[in-house]
Amino acid sequence: MTMSTTTHIGRILGTPVPMLMPLDGPVHVLLVGEAPGPRGADKSGVPFLGDAAGKVLYDVLVRLGAMTLPPEIDRMEWDGSLFVASGVVPIAQGVALGNAFDRCPTDDGATFRAPMRSELEGTANLTRLTRDITLLRGRGLKGIVTLGRVATRTIDTLFKRTPMPEMARRALPHPSAQGLLSMAPDRGKGAKMADLQEAWMVRCQYAILQAGYPAPGPAQS
Repeated sequence: MTMSTTTHIGRILGTPVPMLMPLDGPVHVLLVGEAPGPRGADKSGVPFLGDAAGKVLYDVLVRLGAMTLPPEIDRMEWDGSLFVASGVVPIAQGVALGNAFDRCPTDDGATFRAPMRSELEGTANLTRLTRDITLLRGRGLKGIVTLGRVATRTIDTLFKRTPMPEMARRALPHPSAQGLLSMAPDRGKGAKMADLQEAWMVRCQYAILQAGYPAPGPAQS
């Protein structure tokens, strides 16, 4: 009798994705998402880069002057593997990007799943987050903006364990379609996704400024 075996392709790398932060200068605000996505940050190795929900966030940061992206990215599909192949590297100014869980959650290397609470709130993960935040505090970190309930709950748990009362906190819905719909009246019934994204971007920009990012100065004539 021939025994059949199932081989996983390894579509999900599941390797840790470190924070994206400026090479030098101050870091005013840390933005925290849930976890790297299978098509985005898991492949690009950069938080939110290539994740579907990350496109709106990067648009906000570019608008705010907190992120520089190479011009060719506008002609590319928003895909982590393509960005790696093309050498696309975002440059942050005054902000850092990270995740509540630093790797794409998977059980078999092929299927994405949500990170479990035991993973998020385990000692190893909370120690990592504390270490990252401590590093940024040394560069002037003033506040944290959490994107989605999972990120917010995880940072709440961390601050119960390691209080940082001076740290400003702002929480936003996740910029995924589900998160955008949750913030809209009547759960977004009849709303256009482009309008929901624009509304979220306005809220996100305001939250980043409230968390401590310097407000843009008046335009020079």
